Order: sequence, then C-alpha cells, then structure tokens
Amino acid sequence: MESLRVLGGIIQIPPCNSFSNSVTSKLDNGRAGRQVGVTTTTRRRRRRNNDSNGGGLCVKLTGSVLGGSDESRLGFGGAGASTSRDHNDDDGGGRTRRIDREKGLILGAERDDSGSVVGFNLIPHSDDSLANAISDEIKQAEDIDGVEKPHTKTTYNIVFVTAEAAPYSKTGGLGDVCGSLPIVLASRGHRVMVVSPRYQNGTAADKNFDGAVDTGARANVLCFEGVQEVGFFHEYKEGVDWVFVDHPAYHRPGNPYGDVYGAFGDNQFRFTLLCHAACEAPLVIPLGGFTYGEKSIFLVNDWHAGLVPVLLAAKYRPYGVYKDARSILVIHNLAHQGVEPAITYKNLGLPAEWYGALGWVFPEWARTHALDTGEAVNILKGAVVTSDRILTVSKGYAWEITTVEGGYGLQDLLSSRKSVLNGITNGIDDVDWNPSTDRHIPNHYSAEDLSGKVQCKVALQKELGLPVRPDCPLIGFIGRLDYQKGIDVIQQAIPELMQDDVQFVMLGSGNSLYEEWMREAESSYNDKFRGWVGFNVPISHRITAGCDILLMPSRFEPCGLNQLYAMRYGTIPVVHGTGGLRDTVETFNPYTPDGGEGTGWTFSPLAKDEMLAALRTAIRTYREHKSSWDGLIKRGMQKDFTWETAAEQYEQVFEWATVDPPYVG
Repeated sequence: MESLRVLGGIIQIPPCNSFSNSVTSKLDNGRAGRQVGVTTTTRRRRRRNNDSNGGGLCVKLTGSVLGGSDESRLGFGGAGASTSRDHNDDDGGGRTRRIDREKGLILGAERDDSGSVVGFNLIPHSDDSLANAISDEIKQAEDIDGVEKPHTKTTYNIVFVTAEAAPYSKTGGLGDVCGSLPIVLASRGHRVMVVSPRYQNGTAADKNFDGAVDTGARANVLCFEGVQEVGFFHEYKEGVDWVFVDHPAYHRPGNPYGDVYGAFGDNQFRFTLLCHAACEAPLVIPLGGFTYGEKSIFLVNDWHAGLVPVLLAAKYRPYGVYKDARSILVIHNLAHQGVEPAITYKNLGLPAEWYGALGWVFPEWARTHALDTGEAVNILKGAVVTSDRILTVSKGYAWEITTVEGGYGLQDLLSSRKSVLNGITNGIDDVDWNPSTDRHIPNHYSAEDLSGKVQCKVALQKELGLPVRPDCPLIGFIGRLDYQKGIDVIQQAIPELMQDDVQFVMLGSGNSLYEEWMREAESSYNDKFRGWVGFNVPISHRITAGCDILLMPSRFEPCGLNQLYAMRYGTIPVVHGTGGLRDTVETFNPYTPDGGEGTGWTFSPLAKDEMLAALRTAIRTYREHKSSWDGLIKRGMQKDFTWETAAEQYEQVFEWATVDPPYVG
C-alpha cells in the first residue's frame, strides 16, 4: 500500500476496484474538492477501469476537517483508512511486526495574510517519480462523461452579484449570463459564489428556490436610516454556491424590478440591501466548512450591484478589510443606471465624503423645471469610478459606450477609463440550445445532416396555421416589443415586405401598441403573417429551428443572444450593425476563393429601406444560390459561441485585475 505523508493527516493510495471510495468521488460528490481548496486537478475522475488484481490508484483522505492541530487528520476517509503503514505479522510468535513506511508527498497548506487556510498543494518529499506519476495521472484524467476538464493556471474565489440568475430568476440576458458563466468558471477550477435576492412572488416560480436552505447566518445592514437584518439561503448546485439574500422587500408579486403598474418605487432600497449583503456574504457564511474570505473577486452586474465596488473602497478597505479583493463591473445595458434624487444619498450607508463618486448633474434640457438643479446620485457612475476593471458583453459595445450616441451621459467618464475597459462576447448554453438534442423541436439535425431543419419548418408552418410551403422563405423575429428592438422599423416595412412571396412570424410581448399592431397585421396578411403575443420558451426554440432567416433590427444591442441561437440552428441572421450584433454576424461575401465567407447580413443605418434591401438580398440568395445558402448555414453552425470560450477571456481579465493594485479612492 502506498501512502503520502501530509501536514495534519495521511493520504493513502490503496489498490481498489471501485471509484466510489476514492477521494475524487468523495470530493466531487461531497463538495470537499471545491470547498476545502484542494487543487482542482484532484476532482477529475479517471475512466480507467480497475481490475481485480488491484491495478490503478484510489486516493483516500482520513481524519478530521480543517481547524485541528498539525497532527489532526483530514476527514474524508472511511473505515480502514486510518494509518499510513502496512502491518505484516511474520509466522510464529515472538517475531517483531515489520512496518514499511513508504516515501510520499507533503500536502502543504496555503494560507492568506490572516493565517487562514485557503488551499493545498502537493509537494514532492523524497520520491519525485511518485509525485510526477500521480500528477500526470490526474491531469490526464477525464471526467465521468468522458470529457477532459480544462486546466486553469490560477484559480480564484469569485463572487457574482446580480439581480437575477437563471433558473432561479430571469427576465432577460442578465439572468442567462449569471446562470451559465458561474457554472463554467466553477468547472474550470474556480470557487464561485452567486449572490442574488430570494424572490418570493406567490407564483410557481417560487419553487425554483426550494433547494436553498437557510444558512442561519444573518447580517445587519445599516442603510436608509436604520438597521436592516438580512438572511442568507444557500444551495450548492453544479459546482456553484448559490446564495440568496432574504428580506421582506423581495417578497411581493411581480418580476425582480416591477409589476403590471411599473417599476417598484423602492428599488434603490432593495438593491442597496443586496449590495451590502453581498459584501458580507464572503465573510460570514461558512460554505463547505470555511468562508470565501477577503481575497475574492467581485463580478458586479449592472447598476443593481453597482454599490459593491463603492462599499469596498469606502466602507471596508479603510479598516483593512478586503484590501486584497478586486471588483469588476460588467455592463449589460448602460441605459439603466440607477439614478435617484441627490437627497437619497444618505440612505446608501456610505460616508458623506464619498458623495462625489456617485454625484450626478443632469444637463439643463433634461431637468423638470426652472428651479430644478439637476442634482442626483447615479449608482452605475459610482461603480464605473471605483471598479478595478470594467467589462461589457461585447467588444463593439465597449466602444459604443464611449460615444455620445451610446454613452448615456457617461461617455466621457468611460473614455477616461479605457485602459481598464474590455468587451467579452456572451456565450450560449450549448446543451439547451443544440439542434441535435433539443427536446422542444420535432426533428433533430446537425451541420452534417440538415434534413431535419426542413421538417422543423414544415411543422412550424402547420402549428401556426400558415400554408405549408417548404420552399417559401420564412422570416422570424423573437424579442421584446419596444423601441430598442426596432419594432417600429418592422412595422413600417411589413406592408411592402408582404408584397413579396415570403412568410413572417413574430414572438414577443411589451408595448401594448405593438402587441395590437401584431394582431392587426395577422388579420390583414392571414396567409403570410403570424404574431404570437407573449413569450413561450418551446415556441422560441421551434421558431429558431424552423425559420430560414432571423431578423434583428435593434437600435442598440449590447450583445444579443438570439442571433447566436439562430446561427447554432442554421438560421441566417439579418441584423442591424450595432454592438454585439456587428461583432458576431459576419456579412456574407461570395467572392472568395473557397466559395464564400460570412454567416449572415448586417445593415446600417437603421432604416426601412436598408433593412428591406438586406432582407431581399438574403431571400434572393436563398432562392437562387442554394450552395451558398448551405455554406452560410454550415459556417454559422460551426461557430464556437460556447461559454468555455468566454470563460477563458474572463480569466485573463481576472489576472489583469489582480496584477494592478485595488481602487482606494
């Protein structure tokens, strides 16, 4: 039996026939691998089958959990794993017992400045060959699904702060990002926490939080001229610590931001609580036996989480807390900034001298009356000022927010911080959005076999009551019915477009005027137009799979996901050249040596004639150049828009953030 001497315990490596007793299984199923900080390579499972002769290695840890003396043992093993020695009694009495102590590795503890254990490393002791053998065995291992886990050079404690995170809460792309990216980062070896409100609105959506249990931890938040007690619920799922801030302010009908009557009037209070609680969570909640601690990276998403970097700089660092933490602001939509009257600053729980970080003055033309001084507090502005790095959800949007047209009054401030401003295009969930396995579509297909896509089109035409015509170009739109999405441009173009031999389907909800127009258009063009008022996830999948063309005439689009879904499903996007749409959709060019390049069409400026010209070019290509159209489909389906690609870029930003000193005011 091999054994490894460790600090405070023994790692044994006995021959075994099952992975169920191995540390890789226990760390993976029991969460210890991520929570205790054992280097992430130990979490990978080997697919190699052990034979009955004892081939292969299984690792056990024994003893007590962290916190004992140096001679205490690490507590992960079972019976029979309490010694590092092989005891062999010779025949006959009186003979001494022979004890073989094998050479091994030292498991060295890494400690932060406060002396807390934050991780472990295997250190060669006396037999480098054993260390190398185990290291190679683990690094080359594949997980239980047969997919090799990516190797991450440096791992971090990452804390997402967000108003929504799918599947617990979601109103749009923010929920998708904060529900998917943390899981991928966790799979790459990082320790990840997501902090979001525990919404209870009296609907079936409340069941999303059923798996979260009360941690018993409480925090008293001093804000709004009083002390507010918040609780923390926790669920460990898919390698991520999902932490939900509990307070009566989150228990009401509606969505995270408002109800049928509009935005909630106390949103500043609700999200101020979230930010204060998020700063306390890594300090007070012992997840997996110990807290995340002060050396964390906070990813704050939009204005709802924008007070976090201000609090770190104003409330914690002056007292020696979070001096090694970093904050990264992720801007999903700059149009929403959390602006409130200046008098509300005293409610935020910040020192008076920090008013300048959030202070904001509206231009004269935007003031309500002659006596209005225009003074306000702007939470997102405070985040831009105090964050260590700033990200947007696409490279194009990172540039647009520094312009007058896209900066919403913050363009000069953002331009002054260009050195720390980057854009990373969002990824998509390639499990939910996969045409070869999608449970919402009637037929599956892939880039190698597109026959199922035509069948999806026919099924969609039948479902919507349109004439079944596989050869007729079918154009789709999926999104909110509001001014940002360019619905007015579609409204102007429909009478002219309906003169062509095409079919058009729209799915969405929003402005009641646009909803009524969709109903009227369906009545006027009954054999060509269908409008589905509302949002339905299965229908959105079927429209994405069944349409030939997806139209996205957005006025601005920080990233956009529907064009990524469309390309994944072989549906050609025709988009306004803005933000993430311009970044992700490459205009088709047939004049290349290899027969064409590109994945769709972009048009600019945003106007009816330009949009119709791009649509008609796409329609003509569909009808007259089938080989070119098939090339467009296959190139789009082969694009890599997975979260793994985005996660690598986030890791680079983490590295940059930790190289530079934190913001101190």
